[in-house]
Amino acid sequence: MKIAILGCGWLGLELGKRLRQQNHEVKGSVTRMERMADLRTAGLIPYSIKLYEKGVQGDIRSFLSGAEILIVDIPPGLRKNPETDFVKKIRNLIPYIEKSYLPRVIYISSTSVYEDREDFPVYTEEEKTDNSNNTAVQLRNAELLFLNNENFKASVLRFGGLIGKQRHPVKHLSGRKGIKNPEAPINLVHQEDCIAAILKLMEKQKDNSVWNVVYPEHPSKKDYYTRIALDKNMAQPEFDQEGVSRGKKISSEKLIKELDFKFSQSID
Repeated sequence: MKIAILGCGWLGLELGKRLRQQNHEVKGSVTRMERMADLRTAGLIPYSIKLYEKGVQGDIRSFLSGAEILIVDIPPGLRKNPETDFVKKIRNLIPYIEKSYLPRVIYISSTSVYEDREDFPVYTEEEKTDNSNNTAVQLRNAELLFLNNENFKASVLRFGGLIGKQRHPVKHLSGRKGIKNPEAPINLVHQEDCIAAILKLMEKQKDNSVWNVVYPEHPSKKDYYTRIALDKNMAQPEFDQEGVSRGKKISSEKLIKELDFKFSQSID
């Protein structure tokens, strides 16, 4: 199969390697020219492509040409740059997909579309997304640009916080003080399970659908990161116990039942 991965970062590159191991032909894109060599080494056909609010930079037509599946894994960058119009960037991409006659798109989104609340609600894919938060609104509107398009079939995977090789949030929390929301449930997922979910969705061909992908255990932020820091012999994080915690639990029951998915990697 011919597959294009738009966004070969920490997750996308590993996905590309896995697909090459399965003898798929894979095109991959990065935004920095110096990363092109990483794609070549992994056996991917490399492209330099960047989405802007005013258009798309790079040979996007050639990148999409002949692809049977497009996997879009582009970080919105809204934490660093909250003024960014991520939806406009995605909107600029859509006409190129339409003109390429590409049949299927898998879009990587985030569980940040759901609202944090004091009662820690459990969210399934059927629940309403957060309309009060700019990041959540942009993420959901980007999803809809794919899901509502009649020119191709699309699916959305909403990943929780990503952990894996040399990547764990505890590194940023170790030794910090006054961390908010200590009682909030965590919603994490391992890189290996993210890749497995993408491969499973490709196999099952469940189109025009949304899937939560979060490991089904949700200890509190305080309990979890205190324990992980101890296990890794790192400085303990300190939490703000005076404020009211806000958070949520993300359910992956739909993924487990309808796709017969099994999480293989613990978050410990």
